[in-house]
Amino acid sequence: WQSFRGTHASRAAVLGATFERESPTPRPGHSIEPQAQAQDMAEENSEASSRFLFPFKPYSIQEEFMSALYDVLEEGKIGIFESPTGTGKSLSLICGALTWLRDFEEKKKLEAAQLLEDHVPQQGLSHHTQNSSDVDGKEPEAKDLGAELDWITDFVQKKAERDLVDKLKDEELKRKRREERLDKIRNNVQLKYALKRKRDDDNDTERLIQMSGEVVTSEQADALDGEDESFILADYESDDEKKPKDLNLSDEEDLEEEHVTKIYYCSRTHSQLAQFIHEVQKSPFGKDIRLVSLGSRQNMCVNDEVRRLRSLQLINDRCLEMQKNKRADRKRSEDEVETPKRRRKSRVTCPFYSHEQMHSLRDELLVEVKDIEQLVLLGKELKACPYYASRFAIPPAQLVVMPYQTLLHSSTRQASGIKLKGQVLVIDEAHNLIDTITGIHSYKVTGSQLCCAHSQLSQYIERYRSRLKAKNLLYVKQILYILAKLVHILGGKVGQNPNTQKIFQGGTELHSINDFLFRAQFDNINMFKVQHYYMKSMLSRKLFGFVEKYQVSVSKPNNTQDQKASKTTALENFLQKLNEKPTGQVTPHEREEDIKKEQPVMASPMMQVEGFLFALTSTNKDGRVVIQKQGTVSQSSLKFLLLNPAVHFAEVVKECRAVVIAGGTMQPVEEFKDQLLLASGVSADRLFEFSCGHVIPPENILPIILCSGPSGQQLEFTFQKRDKTQLLDECGRVLVNLCKVVPGGIVCFFPSYEYEKQAYTHWETTGLLTQLEAKKKIFQEPKNANQVEQVLSEYSRCIQHSSRSPGLVTGGLLFSVVGGKMSEGINFSDDLGRCVVMVGMPFPNINSPELQEKMAYLDKTLPKTDGKTPGKLLVENLCMKAVNQSIGRAIRHREDYASIVLLDHRYTRPNILSKLPTWIRARTQAEASFGPALGAIGKFFRDKKTCGDAK
Repeated sequence: WQSFRGTHASRAAVLGATFERESPTPRPGHSIEPQAQAQDMAEENSEASSRFLFPFKPYSIQEEFMSALYDVLEEGKIGIFESPTGTGKSLSLICGALTWLRDFEEKKKLEAAQLLEDHVPQQGLSHHTQNSSDVDGKEPEAKDLGAELDWITDFVQKKAERDLVDKLKDEELKRKRREERLDKIRNNVQLKYALKRKRDDDNDTERLIQMSGEVVTSEQADALDGEDESFILADYESDDEKKPKDLNLSDEEDLEEEHVTKIYYCSRTHSQLAQFIHEVQKSPFGKDIRLVSLGSRQNMCVNDEVRRLRSLQLINDRCLEMQKNKRADRKRSEDEVETPKRRRKSRVTCPFYSHEQMHSLRDELLVEVKDIEQLVLLGKELKACPYYASRFAIPPAQLVVMPYQTLLHSSTRQASGIKLKGQVLVIDEAHNLIDTITGIHSYKVTGSQLCCAHSQLSQYIERYRSRLKAKNLLYVKQILYILAKLVHILGGKVGQNPNTQKIFQGGTELHSINDFLFRAQFDNINMFKVQHYYMKSMLSRKLFGFVEKYQVSVSKPNNTQDQKASKTTALENFLQKLNEKPTGQVTPHEREEDIKKEQPVMASPMMQVEGFLFALTSTNKDGRVVIQKQGTVSQSSLKFLLLNPAVHFAEVVKECRAVVIAGGTMQPVEEFKDQLLLASGVSADRLFEFSCGHVIPPENILPIILCSGPSGQQLEFTFQKRDKTQLLDECGRVLVNLCKVVPGGIVCFFPSYEYEKQAYTHWETTGLLTQLEAKKKIFQEPKNANQVEQVLSEYSRCIQHSSRSPGLVTGGLLFSVVGGKMSEGINFSDDLGRCVVMVGMPFPNINSPELQEKMAYLDKTLPKTDGKTPGKLLVENLCMKAVNQSIGRAIRHREDYASIVLLDHRYTRPNILSKLPTWIRARTQAEASFGPALGAIGKFFRDKKTCGDAK
């Protein structure tokens, strides 16, 4: 940050009154009223240009964005920011937020220095006054009680000041040491190589010691019995929630330093996070910012043995088990004062989990901005764990980047060492934030998982009954009872193969949490105590280790383990049956597709059950339990549905200094405000909304609502009408005409895969498909995610070939699905998406029990808006959010241009039209007849071709 000092004179305005203003413009932290926003932003453009560091001259809307963002962070507000894709949103977020952080740190340093300076004479004065009072000693006794109270108050205030000064001195000392350490690493390359050689030598020595320590004596059976100690549940003597500090906590917690003020940035996917980090690297802050990227063990693990497990749950469990083994081995070596008579076989530990190596990696990633891939490569080179090194780096980091799930799930957030108190949170790509929070805190468990968990736990207690304390046995039996009752609710019995237990009366039921507990007949069990027992005993993890070990032992029996294997044969056979299909043979192709789905589920079914049982401790009004019976017990399921996402977002909003919710299309904004922010207890005056236009000229976009087709047939794709032959024919004729006037690629979105298949089959029968193929090569979005990349590549090559070699076929026509793989995160820029067509309105299934329950909940908790119930508004909002995401695939940069065609007259309704993004809505025109609409589209592309030829 030192290199940025003195660069911008306007920063004096935020650093205190000791600096004189250079211009009468308002402070960066001043409040902007929504109605005066545009005018104020225009007046500040010249100041904004000099205030914010930017790699090039920013667009005016980027300057407005950064100014508004600065104000939100300075005033501690909750900001909803909408900036269309292609307007440089990520760079504006980076430069605006980091400029504020730089100014905030400078201001804090000045205030601390001033306080330290002012405190010295005060201490001296106080000391002098005290001495003079002792010497003179001629004053009479205190006149009254008030004087004595004043003395006590003065003493307390002085002590508080001394404590604050001591704290500031300590923080300054830590900061200087950290900067010195990082500067050494940044500037001394020789030191890096010396440390690397030392690490290599230490690793070689440790490997030789480990190899020599793996000598097993003849008493092998006793050693193998000792390994079972890791599976025994810890003693559980009390139900008291206030327990002493857990001795199993990892060592790093003792080494944790105080958190500096920082910005937490989260987005949906790792690819989006990587793209954001690359933007940071290119920004003016890229060389000096201390950035940390967080990810899952699956993405960051460098231990090949663990990575081979593939399943996230398996990787997590193995990693934690290795840590525990390492701590246990270290503790055992410390306790063994004398040389033992016989040495037991060392348990498997992770060679990358070394504090010295991980702290070296931590310093390396604080010195230079790195994405996850770069961090993993460096971790392999330094032989250090990137997952834990990144966690160690959180306290001193200034910018922490992570996926949604890490931040929005409370237990994951705590386990990662994230502390939000007084920090800034930026949530990007937030258009699906409500759905994301709901999904993270909703849990589903199948009948197969329940039966498997019951069988595993029964085998576990059979083996270790004599070694478990009474309290452990009590809770394990309670959990077995709960599992049996949950299977019974699905119409099955434990101890029998769920694949063969038929359900003759299927259907879906919804219950409140209390009603479900009563029906399941364990409403008399304290679920909070069960939850506490799960966490303290680590039951799921120990059960997983037990099952994993004896599955391996059974599959490869040996003479020394025959007796043990016989005890677990029943468990092995049962688990094998669960993985079999109830009827028919499974082809290798089907099995390959199912592996990814089945492996995490069957790997640790108790973990899934644990999440579901924890959810049952939620407030009765905030959730519902869905019972779904179908086919067999194995196929049936129980699901906890979260109705109130605000209950989990409230703790985030309460702790953070400021929260920024940003996205390319945030409409309809009212949904965020009502269901998430206001419901979280945020006051209306703390909310701030910002929406900017696009950087493209207005003439580069042509949105048209088509009310009727070429033959005059009204376009209304309701669920009742959309299957009619006349409507399908009319839709096909519209596409045929568009293919004649639109160059390059056309992306056509359908409401569902089923309807897309129905339309394709119908046009194939009627010959309309042949007419389409005469002008455009047709591509279909695959259901299988593995094939999406291949289809997109072929589509792209087709477009490129058509532009290079003009002929009868002028491009491609891609049939996609709203909410599918191509409706989000895919860029159809330039010729890849010259026209986006939306067939109908993708309303959700109104008959879905889950949606009906959500609507009923909103109707009870929120007031009507313009005479409409919140439930109906929810359905409209879900539809329009999906539409906005799909049509936003086109127009990806300043020079891009495209037409957007909405095939349904219902888009002309004011309540629907108002939910389109502002920059699209302002240019949208409704056409009652098809002729003028086609003429406008043809003229639009002819004009663009003329402009292109002129250039």
